[in-house]
Amino acid sequence: MSVELLKINSKAVTDLLIHFLQEEIYKVGLSKAVLGLSGGVDSSVVGALLAKALGPENVTGLIMPYRLSNPESRQHAELLADTFGFPFEVRDISPMVDAFFADEPDADVVRKGNKMARERMCLLYDFSAKHRALVVGTSNKTELLLGYGTIFGDLASAINPIGDLYKTQIWDLARYLGVPEVIVNKPPSADLWVGQTDEKELGYTYHEIDQLLYYLVDLRYSNEMLLDLGYSQKTIDDISKRIQRNQFKRRPPVIAKISYRTINQDFRYSRDWGM
Repeated sequence: MSVELLKINSKAVTDLLIHFLQEEIYKVGLSKAVLGLSGGVDSSVVGALLAKALGPENVTGLIMPYRLSNPESRQHAELLADTFGFPFEVRDISPMVDAFFADEPDADVVRKGNKMARERMCLLYDFSAKHRALVVGTSNKTELLLGYGTIFGDLASAINPIGDLYKTQIWDLARYLGVPEVIVNKPPSADLWVGQTDEKELGYTYHEIDQLLYYLVDLRYSNEMLLDLGYSQKTIDDISKRIQRNQFKRRPPVIAKISYRTINQDFRYSRDWGM
């Protein structure tokens, strides 16, 4: 597949997302935003967009390391905030996470990672309530489709400006916005344990995944068409099953239908209905 198919007009996308952020935040009566700054490229792009949309004085980044987090993650998060001129706060989540697992020392890295993600979101929503700042999400389209995130953790937010951009498109946008190269060029990592990288955990590079996802989701190619393009049946099945398995993370909880009009089934209105 030609990489041109995933190419974006970075200026047009930036203008659209700045307008999106302004409209969605201002129409609910707010003027401030808060986001989790991980030191990665996704949160860096969102931080840059927010600074341009609201003015840096109206954006706060929360840097929330765990005691085993890579020190570079915090350094890069601070670098990003300094580059775009918005304030940040550092909140160490180690006491909360360690207290939670104090009686379960054998908890695996998945459970601990989920707790870290949810603890960070607790801090973000508490900051939101205290300072009247909307929580802005930082999950990209690749992660949302594959379920590569924690439900009610890093996948939670009030609004998400980058959820329709694949990871490879995020890199293009980051360069256009002026995100420091050290952030753009480093291997993507959720930083849940020492040496963890997204691509190693997923088993594919983001370029490989995004190309296949584009054919599967955006162009709706059939299995036969994907095989003709040279994809193996194993790869097609693996990625397709990941998308299907993680549908529950992308939808509201299922409500048992009793009445004529059930919320999210028959009683469905836009998110900003009545505002």
